[in-house]
Amino acid sequence: MKIRSVFSAAILAVAATFASTQALAQDTITLRLAETWGPNFPIFGETTKNFAKSVEAMSNGRLKIRIDSANKHKAPLGVFDMVKAGQYDMGHSASYYWKGKVPETLFFTSMPFGMDAIEQYAWFYHGGGMELMQEVYEPHNLLSFPGGNTGVQMGGWFRKEIKSLDDLKGLKMRIPGFAGEVFAEVGVNPTNIAPGELYTALERNTIDAVEWVGPALDLRLGFQQIADYYYTGWHEPATELQFLINKDVWNKLPADLQEIMRVAMRTSSYNMLVLSQHENAKAWATIKKDYPNVQIKQFPKDVFQAMYNANKKLLKETAASNEQAARIIKSQEDYLAQSRAYTDISLRAYLNTMATVE
Repeated sequence: MKIRSVFSAAILAVAATFASTQALAQDTITLRLAETWGPNFPIFGETTKNFAKSVEAMSNGRLKIRIDSANKHKAPLGVFDMVKAGQYDMGHSASYYWKGKVPETLFFTSMPFGMDAIEQYAWFYHGGGMELMQEVYEPHNLLSFPGGNTGVQMGGWFRKEIKSLDDLKGLKMRIPGFAGEVFAEVGVNPTNIAPGELYTALERNTIDAVEWVGPALDLRLGFQQIADYYYTGWHEPATELQFLINKDVWNKLPADLQEIMRVAMRTSSYNMLVLSQHENAKAWATIKKDYPNVQIKQFPKDVFQAMYNANKKLLKETAASNEQAARIIKSQEDYLAQSRAYTDISLRAYLNTMATVE
């Protein structure tokens, strides 16, 4: 009788363990993420991998992220539509890619002559940026979160030196977002091309110039082998990627998993900014050493002024015709004015002072 009781207790314990394991397995959630980038794409792709790793670790395996790169889903610039339609639960891309569908989305990547990365993050999290971004994505049943920052992007690779505004007339250039519209105002023919096609387009003269990101990613794509002139940036001073999430999927997640997602997205975004700085510094050292043909250039003052004036004109026209865009533009301009006043007496003053010593 005693042996039978012990045996029964053991069976019950095993059954309880099995039931617990089954329940845990049933509670495991896997979200499918489509990214604009190719497999193992540096920095950008590392951001999604870090995000997935953090989510799984913090949730003790309850939540997993399956990443499909562009080679898998075959639609690098179709992430918005796929997440909206529920083909994927979430995505990783850049908001300004959707300006043709929802023009107001472009404000949440980076704006010409706008905020730097620290200023922009402050605007997102403390200056009303997140609320405005959600207002734009709400009608599409989507949530958007900051997804990693490149810092100041370079102004692009050019086959020929830009000495005047006339050199921009008819120039075919890959440059997305609002900057493409600004360039169009001064005579450039802007186009947007998926990352995997950029080198071939430049090599075959489909385009005359290409703007991508900065030394770390540009070096890997080989632009320095084709174009000699590398221009400093103005158009994307704080390029923010995004995590897109289908709102129905988000609402089904328990509150603790939602918070884990928020934390993982925010930390992976910070990590991308830091990694971008590190990798760009290394890559620029390599370019200087191995490709002495590359010349760093700034756009001539008259070209820069013309672009600045075109940007102001376009913002004014956009604000006049679109009430929602007007509120976003005002929010960004007001926040920049306040934040830049401090940046001028802190970071800029420090860098200027350092430039005077040997």
